[in-house]
Amino acid sequence: MYRPNLNDLDAVIAIVRRGSFRAAALDLGLSTTALSNAIGKLEASLGVRLFNRTTRSVSLTDAGRVFVEQVGPALQDIHGAMEAVRSRQATPSGTLSINAFATAAREILSPLVLEFLRRYPQVHIDLVTEGRLVDIVAEGFDLGVRVADLVPSDMIAVSLGQPQRYAVVGSPAYFEKHRRPRVPPDLLNHQCIRVRLPNGALYRWQFEKDGKSAQIDVTGPITLDEASLARTAVIEGIGLGFFMEQNVLADIKAGRLVRVLEDWTPPFAGLCLYYPGRRNPSAALKAFIALARELGGRRDSPSANAN
Repeated sequence: MYRPNLNDLDAVIAIVRRGSFRAAALDLGLSTTALSNAIGKLEASLGVRLFNRTTRSVSLTDAGRVFVEQVGPALQDIHGAMEAVRSRQATPSGTLSINAFATAAREILSPLVLEFLRRYPQVHIDLVTEGRLVDIVAEGFDLGVRVADLVPSDMIAVSLGQPQRYAVVGSPAYFEKHRRPRVPPDLLNHQCIRVRLPNGALYRWQFEKDGKSAQIDVTGPITLDEASLARTAVIEGIGLGFFMEQNVLADIKAGRLVRVLEDWTPPFAGLCLYYPGRRNPSAALKAFIALARELGGRRDSPSANAN
């Protein structure tokens, strides 16, 4: 007789959390087929279907909903007990999962992530990059990396270093044909690369100088949602682009791009590592946070709501 194990129960919760077998399988490091087979065996052992599945959607059955309501809290207790034991490890080990947007991941990869792996070779880092702002607790991440202003108020944050800046740039070829903008409203007379946010909204370019701020809803021939694609379009002379400074600094220094409106893009709050205030963090999590403090801000900044 088939006996369900902890991985099977985690799989059910992952599917509910992610809303699809494919996304849950990626989180669990399985193929979609393997995950589907595991759920099929679990359902067979229980004698009921837990999920209604179509080619386009997945949802809990009534039995599945009751199952998750009962199993979910029990799983949290089990994983909490396991974390309590792991926190007593002398040597950090296991897996740490981190969620970050791509620019942040590039910035922390060498000084923080790779240095951590050199110090603690028994730890595996699972670094996931995506543009949308996710709930790291609900989606099963240990840590997140975002701009300080985007860190949720109930998280504990560790500064990762210097403030960030935006940069407005265009190619030399573009400026041979167009006059350089001197103030943000001049951008309305230029071709610009529009940026679509993860929630589908179009990003308004943000500026500030001498206490005055401006948000410009630029127009242009193309809308993109990935910085590397926008950079290519700008280098090719399609229009002006709005980037995190570190993404285009090498291009500016090499003369591939020309920066404008620099006096309108002051520094703003830098990157932060953030995490929930768990009672029993693993040895690996504690070591990673300690290294982040060592290499970055060295200070926690818990919100007023954090315990």
